[in-house]
Amino acid sequence: MSAPRTTVKKTIVLAAGGTGGHLFPAQALAHALLARGYAVALVTDRRGKAFEAPENAAFSVHRIRAEGISRPGLAAKLGGMVSLGLGTLDALLLLRRLKPAMVVGFGGYPSVPTVTAAGLQGITILLHEQNALLGRANRLLASRARRIATSFAEVSGVKPALRDRLSFTGNPVRPDIVAVRQTPYPPAEIDGKLTVLVTGGSQGATVFSDVMPAAIALLPETVRRRLRIEQQARPEDVARVEAAYSGIGFQAEVASFFSDMPARLTRAHLAICRSGASTVAELTAAGRPAILVPYPHAMDDHQSANAHAVETAGGAWVMPQDAFCAKAVADRLEMLLTMPQKLNAAALKMREAGTPDAVERLADLVTAELPANGDSLRHTSPEPQEKAA
Repeated sequence: MSAPRTTVKKTIVLAAGGTGGHLFPAQALAHALLARGYAVALVTDRRGKAFEAPENAAFSVHRIRAEGISRPGLAAKLGGMVSLGLGTLDALLLLRRLKPAMVVGFGGYPSVPTVTAAGLQGITILLHEQNALLGRANRLLASRARRIATSFAEVSGVKPALRDRLSFTGNPVRPDIVAVRQTPYPPAEIDGKLTVLVTGGSQGATVFSDVMPAAIALLPETVRRRLRIEQQARPEDVARVEAAYSGIGFQAEVASFFSDMPARLTRAHLAICRSGASTVAELTAAGRPAILVPYPHAMDDHQSANAHAVETAGGAWVMPQDAFCAKAVADRLEMLLTMPQKLNAAALKMREAGTPDAVERLADLVTAELPANGDSLRHTSPEPQEKAA
């Protein structure tokens, strides 16, 4: 009498670039899929940050060769193309070993070899786009995908023939940021204080260090007394920013890193920040209005697309970097202090634009698009350790 056949859970491979903006949504989806009983493997490049799996989970991390082709210089471009070709060979061998039921690509050039290899092997492909403009890697891969999950309700850069493949899920956000949503927005009042959180991302932004103290200096003393500034700055800028505020008799909290960002978002009436995909997703999930200053050198100016999307929704005000000057910021802050109802309305609109359940929506889409046949049940799950392909 033959032994009963053991059903092995399907493996889903996540392919993401080596930066946090691509890796975090992949990490969030990995946790959601593991909780649903699937096996998960991440494929990234050698720059990829640590990708931790839950204890005792069937989980692995694999690194392949991959470089972008958008760097200046012919030699760099040729080197990037060779690296992508070699990475595709790495990925072909890896996928043959893992035999996944699906590959989910999160953008960034390190995702290209794995998604390309999946297409060559007939593996179901799903893409996730974090920005309001389809990124170059996802544009290159879009025709291979069964579905394209989007973080914004409207996404540009998609060919008309592929628009029926779009599915709005939102961009996954850390649970501690989603929790801010449970705390009501602190109402801005005509005679009350206004807490302004200034952050330029993990590395800060020099333009904020240059402009913010100068903007506060232009405000009347009666207006300044109603402001509380919590500002993140580059480590090399902290001392000079503190000195600039001190020179005008204004006490601001300045640091190179805030470890308690959820708490700061909870008490913030207004954020002044860049408009990367993760930042916008966190602001909308938390329901906090913002002045957004898109990074002008972002690939294809995708940060402007993100910023204008939430401005159109009514939750933010966009100030291009070349217009982000001391007088413009001072005028905006004074206006918001005298008309706090604008902040309260923007907070509501920002909250309405959020998708706090984005990770579950994305996991639902993945599981709905998994092939129904049993081909993916003939293999074992990837071992829970990091490997290089």
